[in-house]
Amino acid sequence: MYRQHKYRPRKRSKKKPTDNALLALKLKPKADVRLKKVFSSIGVPEKSAFKPDPFQLKALSAIKKADCLVTAPTGAGKTWIAEKAMAEIHAKQGKSWYASPLKALSNSKYYEFSAIFGADNVGILTGDRKENPEAPIIVGTTEILRNQLYDAMHFGESLSTDLIILDEAHFLGDEERGVVWEEIMIYLPPRIPLLLLSATIGNAHQIAGWLSSIRSKKCIVIEEKKRPVPLFPLFLHPSGTLLPLTTQGAKKRDGNINKKVSDYLNLKNPPLIAHPRKLPPFGQIMRVLDKYNLLPAIFFLKSRADCDNALKLCAENLPIDQNRQDRQDGKIRLGRRIKELTAKNDRIKTHRQLRFIKDFAVGSHHSGQLPAWKMLLETLMTEGLLDAIFATSTVAAGVNFPARTIVLLNSDRFNGKEFLPLNSTEFHQMTGRAGRRGMDNIGFAVAIPGRFMDIRLIAKLINAPPSDVTSQIRINFSMALNLLVSHDLNQIENLLKRSFASYLIAKIKERSGRIYKNDDKFLWQDFMRHFIFLKKTGYAAKNGELTDDGIWASRLRVDQPLMIAEGFRLGVFPESDPALLAAIMASFVCEQETEDKIDDKLIPKKLLTAFSNIEINLRPFAKRLADKGFKVRPLFLRPALTIYAWAIGQPWEKVVSVSKIEEGNLVMLILRTADHLRHIRALGKVFQRAAATSEKSIELIMRDPVIIDYELLQ
Repeated sequence: MYRQHKYRPRKRSKKKPTDNALLALKLKPKADVRLKKVFSSIGVPEKSAFKPDPFQLKALSAIKKADCLVTAPTGAGKTWIAEKAMAEIHAKQGKSWYASPLKALSNSKYYEFSAIFGADNVGILTGDRKENPEAPIIVGTTEILRNQLYDAMHFGESLSTDLIILDEAHFLGDEERGVVWEEIMIYLPPRIPLLLLSATIGNAHQIAGWLSSIRSKKCIVIEEKKRPVPLFPLFLHPSGTLLPLTTQGAKKRDGNINKKVSDYLNLKNPPLIAHPRKLPPFGQIMRVLDKYNLLPAIFFLKSRADCDNALKLCAENLPIDQNRQDRQDGKIRLGRRIKELTAKNDRIKTHRQLRFIKDFAVGSHHSGQLPAWKMLLETLMTEGLLDAIFATSTVAAGVNFPARTIVLLNSDRFNGKEFLPLNSTEFHQMTGRAGRRGMDNIGFAVAIPGRFMDIRLIAKLINAPPSDVTSQIRINFSMALNLLVSHDLNQIENLLKRSFASYLIAKIKERSGRIYKNDDKFLWQDFMRHFIFLKKTGYAAKNGELTDDGIWASRLRVDQPLMIAEGFRLGVFPESDPALLAAIMASFVCEQETEDKIDDKLIPKKLLTAFSNIEINLRPFAKRLADKGFKVRPLFLRPALTIYAWAIGQPWEKVVSVSKIEEGNLVMLILRTADHLRHIRALGKVFQRAAATSEKSIELIMRDPVIIDYELLQ
């Protein structure tokens, strides 16, 4: 069976600091004299009536007559374009669909648009939430939109909407989820205008050219390169002195790096801000930032553990005399707001990190935390009540809480498998959080030297052009089944020729004049590999149509649809026990290898029996998949035991202990298990008992703290 790569930490440098290396014991807040003028510009812009930028008006004009791709820096005002475009459709009694990559972002937009258009006119579809699905304005995740397109194609219908907005459209190049964006763009009927909102990308015109070629209508590119708030890069010397990171003028050998910074980098044994294996003194760093009015700040750290441990190092963040009254007033406001936001949530009210928010106005934000806790931090940060957030770089792409300053301590980023150097798009997403539109005249990015920081790379990225987006489309069994349920083989081949990947290959051919054998048919060949397996296993017929089994299996829009479908065909799933069914589905969800050494005494007998029965019965089918080169994830018992404990009513703290994972990961496991159960619920016409049981399973696992009342944090 296929096993995913284990987490592998980046290679540690063998180079050790010599005895001569100076370890900075205390930072003395100072600033280079050249920064006096820059710091004098810090402040809040004068209040004025909102006036849309030219690029916003151009985008509104473009979407009325064509598709439109808007590429602009983070915080430039792309959502305003979406809002006005939806308003025009709504005024004509039309319907709009706003798709985002994240459930949290979809929830945020749902409340934002409900306030603008009225709650009766806005619905939300994220898998976890299904409210007002017939509303004229729908907010949801891209996966839900893709599934609706699958359904429309299956029933020979056209999607009931008059405008599609794809937010964060640069996710087209995301290694894991980009295929969903590409499928939507390929399947979407040309009659429905497509508005794409993206961070700055290098090949926007190339993407527009592809869309124009497959949708038989022009796609107009609207580019805005100017940041809404100017960015100034700084370097924090281990002595505590702030320096300009770069200089203006002609390019130098060191990438325009300020001479004083370059001199530091060229030292044989440069002074260190902290021991190479320890976190820096964040309290002291915040004192430096505070002295020069650079707070609030977002510190980007390499791991969740670092984010949590950073809080303990903020004890030195004591009030500075000249800000004593302001700080006292701010602390009172913060305390009052915390009380309001946690009034109806006992778990958050007693959160172990709450004291750091109350005492030092700092918080840790990462995917290992509960959704309600992250929402609390985002709310407080957005309202300007926190001095700092310590976060992993994933926050840059998924949450909107800008600060005056972002602080970088690493020049690489963990992509789920390994640490790789930041590219320009990732860097600009992070720095896009620096400087709050309407609240700051200027934003700052502070680079701090350290073991995993390449200062020269950071200096180059400041003015580097945005990265290109490439196709990530790939064939899987869910896609193959859903295409076969609504298209014949010739139609599918033509659909796959419309992919962005095929377009890019064709353009390479045009430029080079060379002929590449079969290079534009790789998707079709891979599709046929999947189709042949479906035929041999009885899910498809020789004529290219799906069998009855293939038709209901197409409703399983999950990562391992054939494994689950085979379980139903063999009748090995516990179809009458809601807790047991939820547990078994969890074993199909787990994305990473887990510690499965569990004391037998801790495993309920019926769970162990059910799990073993499924593992034994599915083993031959898994082998057939593996023998044909298809990836098969192993089934793990611990996720099943975890979900079973939760489904039978064990306390949350006990379930966390059983799971051996962080709370946020546990929430994600439960949410994804619920997604799988919803797909089983959709098989009611074929597996009536299992569908009814899955409904009860969902009710057992979807409860506090997995689900949160977003209205309590509004």
